[in-house]
Amino acid sequence: MTVNVEVPPHIRDTATHLGAGVPYALRVLARQLAETPDMGHPSSLPGILTVTVEGDLFEDCPALSVGYLREPDRVQIRYVNPIPPAAPTTPAQDADQPQERARPTNPADDALVVRQIADAWHRVTRCLQHDAPRSLEALRAGASPAAVATLEADLGLQLPVELHTLWALTAGDDGVNGAGCLPGNQALMPLEEVADFHRSRMDAQAWEDTLNAQRPAEDRFVGWRSAWVPVVSHGATDRTSGLYLDTATGYLGRWSRYREGPDEELDTLVTYLEDVADMLEAPALAVRDIPGLVDGALVWGSVLTPELEDRWRPLTG
Repeated sequence: MTVNVEVPPHIRDTATHLGAGVPYALRVLARQLAETPDMGHPSSLPGILTVTVEGDLFEDCPALSVGYLREPDRVQIRYVNPIPPAAPTTPAQDADQPQERARPTNPADDALVVRQIADAWHRVTRCLQHDAPRSLEALRAGASPAAVATLEADLGLQLPVELHTLWALTAGDDGVNGAGCLPGNQALMPLEEVADFHRSRMDAQAWEDTLNAQRPAEDRFVGWRSAWVPVVSHGATDRTSGLYLDTATGYLGRWSRYREGPDEELDTLVTYLEDVADMLEAPALAVRDIPGLVDGALVWGSVLTPELEDRWRPLTG
């Protein structure tokens, strides 16, 4: 006897963002679950079973962790999350150059973070689809696991699961008229620019370190560390300031090229994206910035230019 398998609309939307082959893989899994609803194993979430989809079996589909609720007469898919690839190994000839390590994690925590990032970003894109389609169109498609693994190798870092998940959903924001979709009109940095920017900041810090050796302790300046990964920039084409993710602590920090010391944001990537989603869904309760619209694009009130003031309308939710 087969059971009914439900795939809610928001799960279908999430699947389309994860790769062109993911919706098909999900349909195949749904047919399997209809015949064998107990094929999964218990997850860290009460009442939720999980099953793994091997990405190699489907074109343009990363490995997936799919969670579902098993009831007597039905199965309901609750989440579909990409499984981050294993960190690239360091070649033997480079064994004397240790790779930067991310903070310790465990599989249960990682699964929760993957779901939180995917859910928050889906809420953001759902709001853009409804109110700001031009801003949605400016978001790039998700990066392949191979592209993220190449970036890890370039950075010499083991990237945390939240970056693997976010970049699988979108590989950056090209912006509308230079403005990104995040508060302050900030933008997710395109994936291919992350390593170049990180390298340039490390080169600048190397010069500062030579000067720091001659400075008294109170005058030494640290503007960048190797464990910091740039994620958000001041604008779609403006790299004068932005947010980095400290892979050693999991917290965001702010950088500026104007020789200002970095500021700790006391936000994780999860809480930051959840806050963005909250502001878009309930603009009246927004505290960091006020979302609004200009000609079908999201424009945040804190950075309105004089030429946009008459055309800007606050988002009403």
